[in-house]
Amino acid sequence: MFVRIVKMSFNPSDVPDFLAMFEEKKALIKQNKGCQLLELYRDKTNPSIFFTYSYWDEEQDLENYRHSALFKAVWAQTKTWFNDKPEAWSVDKLVSLS
Repeated sequence: MFVRIVKMSFNPSDVPDFLAMFEEKKALIKQNKGCQLLELYRDKTNPSIFFTYSYWDEEQDLENYRHSALFKAVWAQTKTWFNDKPEAWSVDKLVSLS
């Protein structure tokens, strides 16, 4: 399983707009081919920092999403709210315990 982790830091005044947009688009993002899981996390000490975790069957599935009209529209809006450069990691899931 391929996992994408993205850290985003927002202007505090834009957090409600980001959360509203994520709520509106999350099901559409999850419906992309190969997307097994989509999660949003909020930092405990800085409420303007968020992380998305998305689990994909294959790296190509993520790339296909990243080239979609949906991603381009969501990312174009999201980046206007940043107060710092986003960071992203692509990792392979090795172990998971439930």
